[in-house]
Amino acid sequence: MLKKLFGFDSSVHQIRTEIIAGITTFLTMAYILAVNPGIFSALNDQGMPTSSVFTATALAAILGTLVMACWAKKPFGLAPGMGLNAFFVFTVCLGMGYSWQFALTAIFIEGIIFILLSIFKVRELIVDSIPNSMKAAISVGIGLYIAFIGLRNAGIIVNSESTAVTLFSLTDRSGILGLIGIFITGLLVVLNIKGGILWGILATTLIGIPMGVTTFNGVISTPPSIAPIFLQFQWGQIFTWDMVIVVFTFLFIDMFDTIGTVVGVSMKAGMVDEDGKIDKIGRILMADAVATTAGSCLGASTTTTYIESASGVGEGGRTGLTALVIAACFALSLFFSPLFLAIPGAATGPALVIVGVMMCSSITKIDWNDYSEAIPAFLTMLLMPLCYSISEGIMIGVIVFVILNGVSGHGRAKKISVTMWVLAVLFLIRYLVNGLRAAGLF
Repeated sequence: MLKKLFGFDSSVHQIRTEIIAGITTFLTMAYILAVNPGIFSALNDQGMPTSSVFTATALAAILGTLVMACWAKKPFGLAPGMGLNAFFVFTVCLGMGYSWQFALTAIFIEGIIFILLSIFKVRELIVDSIPNSMKAAISVGIGLYIAFIGLRNAGIIVNSESTAVTLFSLTDRSGILGLIGIFITGLLVVLNIKGGILWGILATTLIGIPMGVTTFNGVISTPPSIAPIFLQFQWGQIFTWDMVIVVFTFLFIDMFDTIGTVVGVSMKAGMVDEDGKIDKIGRILMADAVATTAGSCLGASTTTTYIESASGVGEGGRTGLTALVIAACFALSLFFSPLFLAIPGAATGPALVIVGVMMCSSITKIDWNDYSEAIPAFLTMLLMPLCYSISEGIMIGVIVFVILNGVSGHGRAKKISVTMWVLAVLFLIRYLVNGLRAAGLF
């Protein structure tokens, strides 16, 4: 029964491992329940209640992750994506002056396009066309990226006017707790304690209580209604140029964030064959597309596959049963949100750092003696954390790979697939258009 529903094979997988993996992934992604409503609070005066956004965020995560569990049968968690939610609020609504209903309509259209692209296997074609060295680089880049996110969330790395970022002050209790969390979680992993990442999160949370970093504001709460934002679409402007630009931007960022996440986490989970093909990639991408479409109906911004899924994979999660546990935790969070939201970033941040270490193991699959492979791979890895974007790392990496191998001779152009050529051209056009718009010429 479990094999048919979630791809769980009792001869290979363990229920306890899948449960721990699911809880671990949830705890590392649970911050979205607090962060997403916080970002959307800027639209509260425009009739988009922050309380409703909280419920929509949880429901979108539940629905999207259940589709991943039952249809794709993979250990990935989904929820409204970071970056895309900020684009929704601060660019489309506050910057361009459009209503949140307009933005939700754009996401719905994006989701439909994603479904069509998945049906015709366009997204699958893109994933399969990426060279193995680039796939390995994406995995490492995501490892660096989520480790950087973890250090920021934990308060260990903070903003600096002179150097952009710097180490925290020793008077900062959150940063101190984050370091303690890294030592505890790292030690548990070194000692090969089952569920070490999860126990590290819980232990760090408890240590944070006397330090004043962990604070509890109750245990049980009633989920607010999503009625004010449910199915609130605005069809009057769907044929405008601005709608095209907004839909394309959502589509572009979501597509390559998702592809990067799926490739990176799948590499870590060993779900990639010798030819670099990912098991059930079509179903994974379809689940993501359906989640985006359904999430927009609930009133949520673009729902996407989370890189924090790597934390559950690091705990041994390999099947849809892990995703089912993630969905169940999000369902519980609707009623126990004060308890889940009490877990500080200083507790989940160290988990992301340790997972980042795990994901960097793919770096050995890159041929560092072949600079036509090494340079694009290096830029892909480097730019993900520096640009705070998976998609930017992939796009620059693809452009550099195509240019270096296309013009350097020695038969290297044969390594470039037609799809890679097309992607490189599209990415260059995107950067050109963005540059012209920034200069006020487009």
